[in-house]
Amino acid sequence: MTEGYCVKCKAKKEMKDAKEVVMKNKRKAMKGKCPDCGTSMFRILGK
Repeated sequence: MTEGYCVKCKAKKEMKDAKEVVMKNKRKAMKGKCPDCGTSMFRILGK
């Protein structure tokens, strides 16, 4: 699983239901939910 930063909890956590997406500028990112509060989490991946 991918680790991301939850803005609401203000902590790094493992994403729940993480999916890899491609942004408009062709870079990859991971999109998921916080396991505790359910807020959307987003992490830009390296090339």
